[in-house]
Amino acid sequence: MEQNSTNLFDLQIDPVAHNHLAETAKWARFLSIIGFIFCGLAVVGGLAMATVLGSMMPGGAGAMGTGVLSVVYIALAALYFFPCLYLYRFATAMRTALAVSDNLKLQEAFQNIKSCFKFMGILTIVILAFYGLAIVGGIMASMFGR
Repeated sequence: MEQNSTNLFDLQIDPVAHNHLAETAKWARFLSIIGFIFCGLAVVGGLAMATVLGSMMPGGAGAMGTGVLSVVYIALAALYFFPCLYLYRFATAMRTALAVSDNLKLQEAFQNIKSCFKFMGILTIVILAFYGLAIVGGIMASMFGR
């Protein structure tokens, strides 16, 4: 049986792949900018929630609840910022790599998209673990709550 091996040094970007990568970079740039905007809006919303709703609630319990919620908003915005940053760096490096045929910029682009996917993958695993713990905790609470 003949083994199909590829020498990575012979790997070339043909015009079709070039067009696909250029379009991917455009969409990545668009999505990253929209992500940055949503991060900013989440921070502004969290700060507004802390100030406006906190001042409207009498007593400490209501203000503390809005404070916790505003911290959650700001923390989620900070967490979402990093995939957007990796995506933006990918788009910028890919556009430069394709424009001037720079292999180092191409490597930088792929490194950033790898980092984006790795971050999102780890975040997904963490969220699924929290969901699993919540389900187990809910089942345990319903069993012992009887």
